[in-house]
Amino acid sequence: MAEYEFLTYWHIAAPIQTVWDAIAHTEDWPSWWGAVQSVVELEPGEPNGLGNRRRFVWKMPLSYTLAFDTRVVAIEAPVLMEAIAIGDVEGRGVWRLNPTEHGTEVVYTWTVRTTKRWMNAVAPIARPLLEWNHNAVMNQGGEGLAKYLAAELISLENR
Repeated sequence: MAEYEFLTYWHIAAPIQTVWDAIAHTEDWPSWWGAVQSVVELEPGEPNGLGNRRRFVWKMPLSYTLAFDTRVVAIEAPVLMEAIAIGDVEGRGVWRLNPTEHGTEVVYTWTVRTTKRWMNAVAPIARPLLEWNHNAVMNQGGEGLAKYLAAELISLENR
């Protein structure tokens, strides 16, 4: 399996609670994040979201689809949400939000390995292309979130 670690920063000119609400309500992501085809709740979990399980289907810029289930394993509103993923990719995603003088800094860490045979086969030569693909999706998310919130996207960075 090919392993990846991605780090994304979005700085959005909106209050932390507003940004948190948009990120925590993943069922609404398809309305503002173009790559998200669908989000289906499989288990509601606790009232605060802990244990919530959802199936995500993503249409990637390179014209392939990824589907995986996530389960929220840690949540501290409005600053932290952590989930594990199982499916076409497996791993962990962590959202961290920090209030700033001008809005909210969002830091997303996505540590995954691919499980699709073709992705593992091409990883040695196509890794830069697959990394570009992920970054394009995350850029789309930051831009879409800012538009959804009618807020300025102050900065956007992928590492």
